[in-house]
Amino acid sequence: MDFMIISAIIFIMALVIIELSLYSYRNLKATRRAKIKKRLRKYTFKETPGGEIVKNRRLSDIDLLNRVLLSSTTIKNLDQLVLQANVKFPLSVYILTAFFLAAFSGMIALILWNSMVISVICAFFAMMLPYMYLVNLKIRRARRFQSQLHEGLDLIARALRAGHSFTSSMQLASEEFDDPLGTEFEETLDEINFGVSVPDALRNLMNRVDCRELKFFVMSVIIQRETGGNLAALIESLAHIVRERFRFEGNVRILSAEGRLSGVILIMIPILIGLFIYMTTPGFIQPLLEEPIGHIMLATSGVCIILGAIVIKQMVKIDV
Repeated sequence: MDFMIISAIIFIMALVIIELSLYSYRNLKATRRAKIKKRLRKYTFKETPGGEIVKNRRLSDIDLLNRVLLSSTTIKNLDQLVLQANVKFPLSVYILTAFFLAAFSGMIALILWNSMVISVICAFFAMMLPYMYLVNLKIRRARRFQSQLHEGLDLIARALRAGHSFTSSMQLASEEFDDPLGTEFEETLDEINFGVSVPDALRNLMNRVDCRELKFFVMSVIIQRETGGNLAALIESLAHIVRERFRFEGNVRILSAEGRLSGVILIMIPILIGLFIYMTTPGFIQPLLEEPIGHIMLATSGVCIILGAIVIKQMVKIDV
C-alpha cells in the first residue's frame, strides 16, 4: 500500500513538473502574443439584455471550465477576490492549485503519520493557502491605494478648479500615480471611453478595490451628478477627511502593534514547543499522533488556538 501511494505521488509530481516546464517554454516562446492577448481581454465588453455595457469576465481559458465556474455564486465571490488582489492568473489556476496542495499534503501526512484525521487537517490547511495568499495581496493593495487616495483626490480637486472636466481630472491622476491608484483610474477611464456610464464605471472601480474611503468618493460623485453642487469643493473636503483617517489609522496600528505581536507569539509557542519535543524526544509525543485520544487532544488544541487567535484579533482591532 505504501509503495503504491509513493509511486502515485512520484507520478503526479513528475507530471506536474513536465506540465510546468512545457507551460514555461510556451510562455517564453510566445511572450509577445501573451501580452497582446492579455490586453485584448482587458478591453472585452458585452451588452446585457437590459442594454448595459459590462466587462466580459473569464474565469478560465478552458471554455467548459469557464462556464462551470460562472454558474456558481460562490465562485463569483472568489473571482471578486482575485480581481481585488490584481493577480495575473485567472481564478481557475488558484482553484486547481488549492486542490493539488490539498491532495499532495494529505497523502504526505497519511504516509508520515498513518492517521486520517491528521491527513484531513493538513489537506484543509493546504487548500486554504491560495485563499490566504489572495486575501493578503488584496489587503496590501487596498492599503497602498488608501495611502495614495488623499493625494489623488487633491489632484482631482485642483484640476476641477482649473477648469478640467471630471474625466480629464481622473486622467491626470492616472498619469501622475503608480499602481494601484493610477492603474485603477486608467481602467475606469477605459470603461467610460468604451461606453460604460460614469456611475457604473465608478461602481466597478469600487468593486475592484476594497477601500472604504473609495466608497465615500464614489457615492459622493454619483450623488453630486444627480443633485448638482460644487464637485471641486466636495472632493477637496473629502480628501481632507481621507487624509485624517489615514493618519489616525496609522497611529492605531502603531499603538496596537504590541498586542498583535503578543498574539502571534502566544499562537506560535505551543506549535514550536510541540515541534521541538517531536524532534528531540519523539517517543514522548508519539501517543498524540498514534492514539485516538491523542487525535482528539490535537484537534481540541487546534480549535482552541484558532478561537484564541480570533479573540486576540478582535481585542486589537479598532474600527475607525
